[in-house]
Amino acid sequence: MRQPYQGRHRHLAAQGRTPSRSSGLTRAIRRPAVTSCLLLAVLATTAAGYQAADRRQTGAAAYTVSTEAIAQANELADAQIEDTARLAAARSETNATSAAVQERDRVAAQAAAKAAASARREAAAKVARDKARKALEAKKLALLANAQKDPRAAARALLGDFGYGAGQWGCLDNLWNGESGWRWKAENSSSGAYGIPQALPGSKMGTVGPDWRTNPATQITWGLQYIKSSYGTPCGAWAAWQSRSPHWY
Repeated sequence: MRQPYQGRHRHLAAQGRTPSRSSGLTRAIRRPAVTSCLLLAVLATTAAGYQAADRRQTGAAAYTVSTEAIAQANELADAQIEDTARLAAARSETNATSAAVQERDRVAAQAAAKAAASARREAAAKVARDKARKALEAKKLALLANAQKDPRAAARALLGDFGYGAGQWGCLDNLWNGESGWRWKAENSSSGAYGIPQALPGSKMGTVGPDWRTNPATQITWGLQYIKSSYGTPCGAWAAWQSRSPHWY
């Protein structure tokens, strides 16, 4: 049979004593972990009180700037100055590069414009030269086509083909005037020489064209070839012709 609960202080009641009622703080102090926590709390509260009192008494003066904070501020300021200088240098370099690029482009554009103008002038000059050459060719063809009527004009037109200038014309005129009188069908009855240049035999002129008997242009062309290979120039042939008697070249 279970005994009825008689309480935790029944031995005190049996002795006629009443259990004491200690305060909560006293009971807590008896416990080591709780005691340490309470002591720390008291110390923290006391320190906070002193700090609050000091702040009330000194106001803003209680807040001081440490040497480390000043050094950090100076370091940040120096870094900011360096960044600003670096950015300024970069902008200056960019501006200089941009100016150099613009100047290069300007010079290139100017050179291109000059080259284009020179090319246009050269093209215009070429067109003019081609036009003049075609005009001379047309004129020469007309003169050669009319060579039977004006063999002298045909000979003048052909001088340039052999590199002779106008200064050689007088010698050539005298030479062939003395040989044939500029007659395209002149023939030497004793030697058989034929035509304006008096080729001997006349068939030699066939190397230029088969129409050598009737075409003064063919005869003149052969005669200039012969003079160039044998005497160099019409004046050289004319000098040789004069030095011989009877005259020949």
